[in-house]
Amino acid sequence: MGVAPAPSGSDSKLERTGPGSAHWLRVARETADDLATDAVTREQAGKPPFDEVSRLRESGLLTLLVPAGLGGGGGDWSTAYAVVREIAAADGAIGQLLGCHYVMSWSARFLTEPDLAVRLEQRSTAEQWCWGGGLARQEPALTIARNATGYVLNGRQSYAAGALVADRLTVRAVRADTGEPLALVVDPALPGVLTDGDADPFGQRLAAGGSVEFDAVPVSAHDVLGSLAADEDVLSPLTSMVSPVGRLLSVQLRLGMAEGVLAEAREYSRTGLSHWHPDWPVGSPQDPQVLTAYGELTVLTRSASALADQARQAVLDGLARGEDLGYEEYAEISVLVAMAEAAASKAAQESTARALDIIGARSASARLGFDRFWRNARTHTLYEPVAHRLRDVGDYFLNGAHPPFVLPV
Repeated sequence: MGVAPAPSGSDSKLERTGPGSAHWLRVARETADDLATDAVTREQAGKPPFDEVSRLRESGLLTLLVPAGLGGGGGDWSTAYAVVREIAAADGAIGQLLGCHYVMSWSARFLTEPDLAVRLEQRSTAEQWCWGGGLARQEPALTIARNATGYVLNGRQSYAAGALVADRLTVRAVRADTGEPLALVVDPALPGVLTDGDADPFGQRLAAGGSVEFDAVPVSAHDVLGSLAADEDVLSPLTSMVSPVGRLLSVQLRLGMAEGVLAEAREYSRTGLSHWHPDWPVGSPQDPQVLTAYGELTVLTRSASALADQARQAVLDGLARGEDLGYEEYAEISVLVAMAEAAASKAAQESTARALDIIGARSASARLGFDRFWRNARTHTLYEPVAHRLRDVGDYFLNGAHPPFVLPV
């Protein structure tokens, strides 16, 4: 297909000025506070999050990244990352749902022609679409084949984030004739599309993930966003930025979970009792084990946060470079994001597990809901393991090898 077009988000003709980052962070905190009030009961009920999506829609967060000139919030990726982290601290599953929405809805700006991307964003904004799906490689792959009127899509995607509540899905399919992987936009209301909540995970239950069957689903040429081929002669460095941009959302999600459980555990510790020393109030200077545990987890989380900040700045700088971004610069950005993924994964897993130890046997109470943090973090890190990312970091450090083009699940 040739080199993919530069992301149309770099088009200066689209005015991005909106209310500003401070406004959106305030909205995110208010939305997070709202979600926190019934987080335990909602998570335990495990119903598809239509109500939660309505809350995001009413807050304006769904259109945060859309340029103000197209009716959106005019926010940037730095703000979007902070918003996802704030929401994830209150509800990790809804944080994942929102993060997936951002990267799926924005993927057109990385992968397709500017005019088509603008038309998609205008309609998405006008109709307040919630986006879901997934562009990661899977086997067996979805297939797309030409027919008399355009294309037809067939196959089963075993997991698509947000599939149960999405108004549009962005999916990966391979051309039946050439095997080239393509990104497509699909309306889940079309005949032949069947979504199923069969994933039934023990965590991230409100992320609305599930499988999607595509049975001879019609796809027009305008629904084909572009190539996902990993060859350097197909994807330009700037187009390839869809990978670290999306993976950094996963980093923010994990950090939000770690910070959320520590904040909630701290609040409980200030009013509860130590299971190590029942006569000592939890969190007091008299309880060195509790203080040491909080200290270790704070250092771990803050360290991961600092690395995430470096990765965030590198991503923003890469996007700002536009078509001047080179493959070596892209590789450095991708590796830095991989490092942040590993650090955030460790922070999330240790914080959500050890917080239960700090609280003690009381944390086993379903009424308190502390277990949801661990289940959410563990589920997410199972879907997004970091072993391969660590190998990529090592290969780059030792051999100068560019990391592969990898998209988050």
